[in-house]
Amino acid sequence: MNYLISSQDKAINGSINLPASKSISNRVLIINALCYNPYPVLNLSDSDDTRVLKEALYSNQNQFDIGHAGTAMRFLTAFLSKIVGEWEVTGSERMKQRPIGILVDALNQLGARIRYIDKEGYPPLKIFGSHLKGRTLKLNGSISSQYISALLMIAPTVENGLTLILEGEITSRSYIELTLKLMARFGIKSNWEGNSITVPEQNYFPAEFTVEADWSGASYWYQILALAEKGELLLENLQLESLQGDASIARWFEQFGVFSQQKPHGVLLTKTHPVQPRNLILNFIENPDVAQTMACLCVAKKIPFHFSGLKTLKIKETDRIAALRNELAKFGALLTEPDEGELAWDGSIDDSKVNTIPVIHTYHDHRMAMAFAPMVLVNQSIEIENPDVVTKSYPSFWDDLINAGFIIGPLE
Repeated sequence: MNYLISSQDKAINGSINLPASKSISNRVLIINALCYNPYPVLNLSDSDDTRVLKEALYSNQNQFDIGHAGTAMRFLTAFLSKIVGEWEVTGSERMKQRPIGILVDALNQLGARIRYIDKEGYPPLKIFGSHLKGRTLKLNGSISSQYISALLMIAPTVENGLTLILEGEITSRSYIELTLKLMARFGIKSNWEGNSITVPEQNYFPAEFTVEADWSGASYWYQILALAEKGELLLENLQLESLQGDASIARWFEQFGVFSQQKPHGVLLTKTHPVQPRNLILNFIENPDVAQTMACLCVAKKIPFHFSGLKTLKIKETDRIAALRNELAKFGALLTEPDEGELAWDGSIDDSKVNTIPVIHTYHDHRMAMAFAPMVLVNQSIEIENPDVVTKSYPSFWDDLINAGFIIGPLE
């Protein structure tokens, strides 16, 4: 079933109950399991990714199918490598195409016993949980930060702790910082100097924890208000002073006339008149999850752009660089890839390529659906294939759009 989406509103107003942060939820679930925390995690994300990770951690089984959940695959691989037993972890066909060799190699250097069931370097995995001994590991800093976070979270429980030397440019530093900040909430001391992160062997301390609202989910509402002529939105439970690196987008959207103000119950977004930059140059090295949001916004507003820091987008739920180029071409925007990890557009529209009602293929990627849907504010109607992909991170997204005045109808 596809969704046909449209909107007749020029002003967007309302209050949005954002989902809890998936990134925080998944990290805290692993930390809770490592310290046998008796306290439940409050305001835990209800996303698919968090659900499958929680089910695995609380399961009596030794075989886990985590579907499309890349975070669960990386975090579980590290966690299970030190839990005595025999474990198998698999996922969707796309997950079996997403590399995990760097993490497996690192864990095996610590004494883990992990082998590939099918293709070398890729899931599914057979894990023989065993005692791990810490050492200094060198990792390419431009790899997925989830590999690094997975290693850091188990580091305090490894004999002699762990030191990671990150070589080259560090991708998604904010997500590594998020991991270390959350570990600190549970008593873990660490030291990050230059390109070296050291976590001594020590004990996690159980503690109560409440998950804050998700900034990646908030980005779509910033995008919506940027595309509207004016409006006011309260994003409930969101914090400007956040653990999440994506909170920096609040400053980015001021160029579009969208301003943020902390209120007792969330962040209030206001826009009083249309405004936009002449062109947009952004580096997503710290914020790769909002790249699709900004690309769709720029095409909708016909703003030329040059984005960098996008190397990890090729190993996400889909190759997001290719997916953006394919789907934005349906709006007449022919994007280029000037160099690896870059995406650019000169602002020109090829009228021969424009689809009257673009049908957006989502590639099993939740962020494709959520980034393209707001474009109806300037494109009249859009059809979204496989709209249920949003349950990966934001299950109530379509309901929230309807409550904000969007018109959504199912197509058989």
